[in-house]
Amino acid sequence: MTIEMETVAEGLEFPEGPIACADGSVLLVEIARQTLTRVRPDGTVEIVAHLGGGPNGAAIGPDGAVYVVNNGGALEFPEGWKEAGKLGLPAHYEGGYVQRVDLATGAVTRLYDNCDGKPLNAPNDIVFDAAGGMWFTCFGFSDGETRRLGGVYYARPDGSAITRWRSEQISPNGIGLSPDGRMLYWADSMLQRLWSLDILEPGVVAPEAGHDSGAILTNLPGMQWFDSLAVEAGGKVAVATLFNGGITLVDPADGSVAHIPVPDPIATNICFGGADMRTAWITGSATGKLFRCRWPRPGLRLNFQAV
Repeated sequence: MTIEMETVAEGLEFPEGPIACADGSVLLVEIARQTLTRVRPDGTVEIVAHLGGGPNGAAIGPDGAVYVVNNGGALEFPEGWKEAGKLGLPAHYEGGYVQRVDLATGAVTRLYDNCDGKPLNAPNDIVFDAAGGMWFTCFGFSDGETRRLGGVYYARPDGSAITRWRSEQISPNGIGLSPDGRMLYWADSMLQRLWSLDILEPGVVAPEAGHDSGAILTNLPGMQWFDSLAVEAGGKVAVATLFNGGITLVDPADGSVAHIPVPDPIATNICFGGADMRTAWITGSATGKLFRCRWPRPGLRLNFQAV
């Protein structure tokens, strides 16, 4: 399947975490610039807040604020990284954190930087459920010799409670919810695998049992790393996919997979918006572009919306 892509903005510094707003603008994070940024419909780029670290994903919470999962500087962007196509590793890494950004003032608050005394290893993607809690992933961190493993978490937006539901995972990345809110989807980049987990009640999935991290919806062949994701209103999961330059569309009903090309080899995220939820925005992090296209089906309207 081929869809025509329009470039809305360029010159972005490794964009990720797009949020479709009611006024037609898009909020996103720029990992290399360390900001929360707004892209207006005419392509104008405005800095909303300076976040530090490595802001990796974002979502609107029940209070209308933006919640950012920040990898804490797990990657470095050395001089000439765009031309070389290679990112670096920090000399020292403490861990990542979850932040809240007040859109009215730009004020930034840190909510979580650990769970049960263990650091958050590169928080990556986030989604809110109807109860107002946040599911998020930690990608894990490598120093080039050893790797801290990642996990899947649930937390309250007021900073009062956080639970690690899946630990010792290789590289959790995109995360999303089924239209009925009863299924949690999460992608593992390096395993090129999309998982599903039954949600038993808000914020609760079955405990880990050995290596059983959920049901496997698909494993991609070749070199195709899953990144962040969004869900269609009809239930298909659209996962931005690295190295093959596209969106991988997975149907949980039958496991079928389709590829939609994107003119960037590092397509990192997708979100849906517009009056009929058929406008899709896709972040291209190698080219530093935000793309817009007309999606063939409506995307799932998220539980909390951006004004």
